[in-house]
This record gives sequence, C-alpha cells and structure tokens, in this order.
Amino acid sequence: SESAVEGGDGEKSLASKIFEVYTKTANAATTLFPLWTVLFTAIALKKPATFDFFTTEYFTAALAALMLSMGITLTPQDFVEVTKEPSSVLMQFSLCYGMMPALAFGLGKAFGLEAGLLAGMVLVGSINGGQASNLCTYIAKGNVALSVLMTTATTVGAILMTPFLCKTILGAVVPVDAAGIAKSTVEVVLAPIAVGMTLNKFFPKVVKAILPFAPVVGVVSTCLLVASAVAQVAEPILGAGIGLQIPVLLLHLVGGIVGYWLPKLTGFGEVKSRTMAIETSMKSSAFGFLLAKLHFGDYIARVPSAVSVVWMALTGSLLAVVWRYIPVKEDE
Repeated sequence: SESAVEGGDGEKSLASKIFEVYTKTANAATTLFPLWTVLFTAIALKKPATFDFFTTEYFTAALAALMLSMGITLTPQDFVEVTKEPSSVLMQFSLCYGMMPALAFGLGKAFGLEAGLLAGMVLVGSINGGQASNLCTYIAKGNVALSVLMTTATTVGAILMTPFLCKTILGAVVPVDAAGIAKSTVEVVLAPIAVGMTLNKFFPKVVKAILPFAPVVGVVSTCLLVASAVAQVAEPILGAGIGLQIPVLLLHLVGGIVGYWLPKLTGFGEVKSRTMAIETSMKSSAFGFLLAKLHFGDYIARVPSAVSVVWMALTGSLLAVVWRYIPVKEDE
C-alpha cells in the first residue's frame, strides 16, 4: 500500500509539475501580449486572406469569449463595491467623451489631415471604450469590475454621445442604430460576464480549475479580433502612410497618459488611475470601423479606425505589461 501511495504522490507531483510549467508559460505568453499583437497585425497586413475565416459570427464569439474569461474572475460583490463610488465612472466617462474627441480633433488639425481622415479620426475619439481594455486592466492588476462597469457605461453612452459629438464637431450626422448597439452590448458584454460570475458563485471548484486559462483565452481572442479588423482594410492602412499613423498613435498614447495623471492628480488611487488610463486609451476601434463603413459617405473615413485598432491594442497592452511589474501599495 505504501508503494500505491508513493505512486499516487508521483502522479500528483507530475501533474502539479506539468501545471507549474503551464502557469509559467501562460504568464510569459500573457506578458508578451504586445508582441502577439504586432505579429498578428503583420500577418493581417501581409496576407489579409489568412483571416477570411474569421466572419462576423466568429468576431462576436471571440468578444464574448473575452468577456467570459473576465467574468469568471469577478463576483457580484465587486460590482457592489464599485457602484458605491460613482465618481470613478463619471471621471472616466468625461475623459472618454470630453478629452478624447477634443484630442482627436486637435491632432487631426495639427497633422493637416484631409476632411475624410479628420472625420474618421474624430469618430475614433468619440466612440466608447473597447472590450479589450478589461483584459489589459486584468493584466495590469487594475480593478476589472470597475473596468467592466466603465466599458458598459461608455458603450451605453455611445448611443447618444457618438452621434452627438460627430454632429457637433464635424457637422455631419452619423446615424447610429441605438437599439442595435444596446442589443450588442447585452449579448457581447453583459451576458458573458453574468454567465462567468454565475459560474464563479455556484461552481467555484470548476472556476478554480479553469481560471489559469482565462488570460490565455483573453489574449488569443484579442489577437484574432485585431487581426480580423486589420485584414479587412489592409490596403488603405498601408496606403495611409506615417502621416496618419503618428496622430492615431498619439491619440491613444496621450489619451492613456492624461487618463492616468488627471485622476491621479485629482485624488484617485493608483489602481483606479491605472484602470482609467487603460479604459481611456483603448477605444472600441472595431466598432468605429463598422460605423464609418455604414454611416460615412467617404470611404477614407474608415481608415483611421482600422489604423486605430492596431495602435489601441498596442498602447493598451504595453501599458498593461509595464504596470504588471510595478507593484501597487496595499492602500491603493
């Protein structure tokens, strides 16, 4: 019986060794998130047909998988804590729909973008926070529940804010299918998160077993989403040149820096400031691309959104990975 026990211990230690190797590999892979983004983008630009298989249904499923992988890390209590402090959500909402559209317009003008590109640039500044921000917040050790609440607030806000800002800044009316946006928000963001939280509450052992796989699922989903959007407009991206790349990169980079320091200087803690920075920097560029495609007469107006998909994912993932290794003081 002793040998049986030893055998059992041997099997157990082998399993735990394999799991240990997986955890280390997964951590390394998650840390290399910016690299995967670049790699997938490069493939999408070089051979767009590679991602033809990734249809709208897959696109929606990947977003849902991303949200589910975040949902299982949350509990209802996390949201209760967040709603006690609405100031964070209001601050980020004003950064998303106040600072970012103004920054987009200013950069577009400063770089002398033609009317169509300027319109596309303003559209990127005027859309909601992207779903990938929740994953980057998780990697950066930010507050995921707060990030999800902010994404949801700006996504629901987009129904009114995006058409209003485009009309005000550009004088162009951007028709937005409000009911469609609301429906998509529920299906792609809220439902998978609710499922994840329910699993966490009623099947904690199952969740504990699959939790280590959540960041990997999130990274793979995001990379496929980025590549798919880029592949659809590979030619205009390559044709746009550096004159468009720089202002779009600056929009996300400066947005992230202001999104960190403004909350920090107005008394918000480190975790909240990190969460707001990532949330502000990372826009739902794929959604912007769809709006430009559907509602802007000028074909060139959709190019900034496509360029933005790349820089948004890169900026957000770089911020996330840098902050992952900068410890947060306990009281923050």
